[in-house]
Amino acid sequence: MSGPFAAKRILLGVSGSIAAYKAVDLASKLTQAGAEVDVLMTYSATRFVTPLTFRSVTHRAVLTDLFDPDSREAIEHVAVATAADVLVVAPATAHMLAKLALGLADDPVSVTALAADVPLIVAPAMDANMWEHPAVQRNVETLESRGAMVVGPGRGRLASGLFGWGRLAETPELLGRIAQALGRNGDLAGRTIVVTSGGTAEPIDPVRVVTNRSSGKMGHALAEAARDRGAHAVLITTAALDDPPGIETVHVETAAEMLDAVLAAAGSADALVMAAAVADYRPADVHPEKIKKENADTLSVEMVRTTDILSSVGRAIVRVGFAAESTDVLGHARAKLASKDLDLIVANDITLPDAGFGADTNKVTLLDAGGAEDLPLMSKYDVAERVLDRVVPLIAARRGALR
Repeated sequence: MSGPFAAKRILLGVSGSIAAYKAVDLASKLTQAGAEVDVLMTYSATRFVTPLTFRSVTHRAVLTDLFDPDSREAIEHVAVATAADVLVVAPATAHMLAKLALGLADDPVSVTALAADVPLIVAPAMDANMWEHPAVQRNVETLESRGAMVVGPGRGRLASGLFGWGRLAETPELLGRIAQALGRNGDLAGRTIVVTSGGTAEPIDPVRVVTNRSSGKMGHALAEAARDRGAHAVLITTAALDDPPGIETVHVETAAEMLDAVLAAAGSADALVMAAAVADYRPADVHPEKIKKENADTLSVEMVRTTDILSSVGRAIVRVGFAAESTDVLGHARAKLASKDLDLIVANDITLPDAGFGADTNKVTLLDAGGAEDLPLMSKYDVAERVLDRVVPLIAARRGALR
């Protein structure tokens, strides 16, 4: 199994909040993704969710009592702490935040937190008035000053019936932040990778646009994979997808807006990966009012060329292009590789099953000056990993040449 969680050892600390039920979903998703998840529970957490529930989804023992003489796990909090890759406390109650900030240790979660020399992620969950209390905010500041990653809380309806800040972060956000923490020392640590995604929309009038079928999934996967390898990922997107956690996301609509955003980000970047499907042409004139249907059977819209973004970015950074084609895929890709003087191009046949727009999988060929590498059908995240495998040495070579 591949992905950021494969073969990783994750400690999941659960404290006493009604939001503990959401931690079951987190434990399940991490386990499905290939992680070994060791769950640590405070006594109050067991009053909301039973240890058996977590054991059923992780298939591993759950540590609940440091003082049970008959429990083998009761003396293993130090062992699991030293073997772990990350400690996640979700939900983290106001009481648990205070104990972690003060260094108190009287339950499996707080004791393990002191013993574990690994990244700490805390996901607060509590009532809105509690979250806003100065004491809680001071404890959060203390944890952040020590390097802890605080995720959430979210805003919404709370168990008390109030509406405000205090909801436990949702599982997708927690998964993204955990992946970010696991990749902190990856081969792209300290690098900035700019990725574009989605299809631009060029307005004809206030209602109609010229666009394409790009979903943005490939670009989002590339940004996530860059994040998971330690990079500062900047995603410039038109896609109607959720913003990936831990990624600087810039929303644009048109090719001109994407050009401006890319040029602004590329100045401090190490690589640009242009996965977006950018319009080659845009309407010459945008009608200020909706064009009304007339008796004529045709409507003509004059189109003019847009500025090519890849060609506008200097050669100081690594540049990767995409060629989504329906005919002569490799021929068109090679031509684009040469004409734009790219370091690498990713070519895919959009007519293939499970490899076109909107699919979660892709089948691509990687081309550079040295030749072509044909990859099998795989998830878009795995494709992103293979692309970044090529980008890493290209960045090193480019940086070395500039010294």
